[in-house]
Formats: sequence, structure tokens, C-alpha cells
Amino acid sequence: MARKAGSHAEITGPKVREAALRLFAQYGFAAVSMRQIAREVGVQAGALYTYTTDKQALLFDLMHDHMGDVLAGIAAMPDGSPGERLEWIVRYHIGYNLTHKDGVFINYMELRNLEPENRKVISALRRRYEDAVEAVLVDGQEKGVFQIPDTRLATMAVIAMLNGVNTWYREGGRLSQDRVERIYWNMVRRAVKGA
Repeated sequence: MARKAGSHAEITGPKVREAALRLFAQYGFAAVSMRQIAREVGVQAGALYTYTTDKQALLFDLMHDHMGDVLAGIAAMPDGSPGERLEWIVRYHIGYNLTHKDGVFINYMELRNLEPENRKVISALRRRYEDAVEAVLVDGQEKGVFQIPDTRLATMAVIAMLNGVNTWYREGGRLSQDRVERIYWNMVRRAVKGA
């Protein structure tokens, strides 16, 4: 079938990804069909295969791009003391997650739906992020700034705590994003200083 009149690859491709992201986050990967994605975009189901080989590849690409963005962000961490870098991580993590809720949700909830090779790639990217956070904690521990019995455990606890913001934060609610970031930073700071 010919391309729908008025459709353009540079417009339709991103729309396919946006629709898939939204639908996977709302209904779950397993419950969403390629036909639903096509309907959402306004194209025939067969047209989707111009932009992806299949639904699994689409999920993998969304997750891979998400982790690429997260890692690019963490790579931009400014120099500073371990405390300054850890505060930056807290604020970055919360800020990024609140502006990419669907991507964050999919990266945590749909990892189980990736084929083994794809899961391995995404898990390795997640590990790189975790390692970057842990490196700051190790540096602080070595400099006597932080007092942490187990840096890996502390890393996972901090990340889990920060991820929780997505489940309850609502823009325009009682607390501003900046206030949430400050409160969370104070909680993390006290946790790693052994206070």
C-alpha cells in the first residue's frame, strides 16, 4: 500500500515512537498491538514496518534511546566535591524522571518483556548509570566525606528512593519540583553521612 497522502517519514517516524511509548506505558507492552499503534498515529498497520522491524525492536529502541539520554546526562555531571556531585545526581535524576515519566516507567516495568539479548544490552546500560552513582559514593567514602557500610547497597537504595518520586509527584501539587529535590537531597545527604 502506498504511503498515506500527507505523511512524511520525518514526521511519522517520531509519531510512531511517541504513540508506542505512551501506549506501552499506559497498557503494557504485551497488551499493545502494532494495529493500536498504527491507529494512534493514523497510518495502516503495515506502514509501521517502515519505521521498525517489529514490536520487540520498537520496545528495545525506546529503552535504548532512553538509557542513552540518561547516560549522556550523567556524563555531563560537573566537577566538584563528592557532596556537590551527589546533590547534582539527586536533582538530575528527579528532574529527568519527572519529565520522562513514560520512558522511566517502561525501562523499569518492561525489561522483563525484552528478548534475552536485548535485555542484556539494556541491563548493561542501567549498570553504567548505577556505576556512575556508585563512583561518587566511593569517592566520598575514600575522602572521609561519606560513611557508608556498603557503597553498592547505598547506590541501589538512593536510586530506588529517587525513582519513587515518579509514583506520587504531581505538577501543581503541594510541593514544587525544586522543593522536592531539596528535601530528597537532604535525606540522601543524611543517609550517606551516617547521621
